[in-house]
Amino acid sequence: MASLSLERIVKRYGETSVIHGVDLDVRDGEFMVFVGPSGCGKSTLLRMIAGLEGVTEGDLRIDGVRVNDVPAAQRGLAMVFQSYALYPHMTVYQNLAFGLENVGTPRAEIDSKVDAAARMLQLDALLTRRPTQLSGGQRQRVAIGRAIVRNPKVFLFDEPLSNLDAELRVQMRAELTALHRRLGTTMIYVTHDQVEAMTMADRIVVLRAGRVEQAGTPLALYNAPHNRFVAGFIGSPQMNFLRGTIVTGAGGTSAMALEAAGGAPLSVALQNAVASGKIVAGVRPEHVVTRPNDGAAVMLDTTVERVEQLGATTFAYCVLANGERLTVQSAGQAAHAPGEALRVAVPLAHLHVFDADDGRSLLARA
Repeated sequence: MASLSLERIVKRYGETSVIHGVDLDVRDGEFMVFVGPSGCGKSTLLRMIAGLEGVTEGDLRIDGVRVNDVPAAQRGLAMVFQSYALYPHMTVYQNLAFGLENVGTPRAEIDSKVDAAARMLQLDALLTRRPTQLSGGQRQRVAIGRAIVRNPKVFLFDEPLSNLDAELRVQMRAELTALHRRLGTTMIYVTHDQVEAMTMADRIVVLRAGRVEQAGTPLALYNAPHNRFVAGFIGSPQMNFLRGTIVTGAGGTSAMALEAAGGAPLSVALQNAVASGKIVAGVRPEHVVTRPNDGAAVMLDTTVERVEQLGATTFAYCVLANGERLTVQSAGQAAHAPGEALRVAVPLAHLHVFDADDGRSLLARA
């Protein structure tokens, strides 16, 4: 096992910067997930850790030792690729053993390590098959097994499940998290799928345009996003966003008015100032209430456009008078229908408030 430290890491290709001064610590034994949209730099960052891309500026340390100039093969890391990268002319056994043979490992030790990895990954009955004779999930297990036999300090995964169908992805997510619990080895996992990130990670790092937007536990990012980007990226369905304004009264008190809501502005306690007075309020679909109580809330009148019944959950996709959209999530089989007038409440306790100009959160949440 190992810890990693990224200190002011920069990556440039010619005059183009793609990673902008990333600072990050990965703890010994941690399962960390890099997540973000396509082109945000997550795979580039992983490849820099692996030694497949050079570091333009900054320091990359493994267990406190600077490794910027250490070749990939000498870093003690193992990488699992999206494409599996198996040798098609070799059997499963030969694919698993190949890396060990290249460094002159004794045959008895190779056999022992291959056998242990195969049993752990339920590949022991497939050792004589070639990759073309395997399913996608089995090929991914072989790729993981090839990393396991090297007994690396850190496992690096670059979108390893993206080629699998939905059911198999769910199964492999469970298998990878179980593998992490058994091995206790540090793992860094790259994905664009925030559901994978939420279900697998000890900590998530949200990246955008080569910068870290926020790092924390899955629920910390879900409950207390630092900005609108993180709020919108983490969570499915996406958080609802509604335009509004903040008015500062006597004594520095603040009142919020949403464009789509009627009634008097509601008092809110802001932790940060908003220069323009324009804000965006955010609320997750499961926090929109269809049977309002007497608690402090913003009332909204909507029209249902579309309904999705999933059995245990109902999603009503609504439109407000000003054209803004609102997704309402209800437990069970709620009786909504297209064209229905639906009055809902947004409790202030579940409301997020972001600066309309720079997207930063204006509220402090635990």
